[in-house]
Amino acid sequence: MDYFLLVIGLILIVFGLLGCILPIIPGPPLSFIGILILHFTDFADYTTNFLLLLAFIAIAVTILDYVVPIWGTKKFGGTKAGMWGATIGMIIGMIFFGPVGLILGPLVGAIIGESLKGAKNKEAFRAGLGAFVGFLTGVGLKLAASIYITWHFFKSVFIHFKDVL
Repeated sequence: MDYFLLVIGLILIVFGLLGCILPIIPGPPLSFIGILILHFTDFADYTTNFLLLLAFIAIAVTILDYVVPIWGTKKFGGTKAGMWGATIGMIIGMIFFGPVGLILGPLVGAIIGESLKGAKNKEAFRAGLGAFVGFLTGVGLKLAASIYITWHFFKSVFIHFKDVL
């Protein structure tokens, strides 16, 4: 049963890392569930405080992922039209252009959204840049959290096998 849970945990860790880049998959929460499953095996024995800390990090980063792009767009002078444009651009970009569209979609979408609202080209580009910076910041935060959780996951597994061998 431990090996079955190990495989399930590993799958969740992998999907957690993928979820840091793909917006439809909740990356850090999946990574946390993966390490939580590992906790219930002989491969790891985490403290309650450590698991609560990881849960807090996963939840906080997931919430920040939605807040940071909005903050970035507003900080760079964008409006709600720019935010809607960035969101729609991210979705359309991801569907039609894959990873490149996922990265550039918020930028282009925010520019289009601001332009449709009547913003000048410079203002629209600045809002798009804010959405882009916010998106990249959110991805970076999610990746940092998921990589941290992944590191603890593999550290526990390797220590277990080292002790067994």
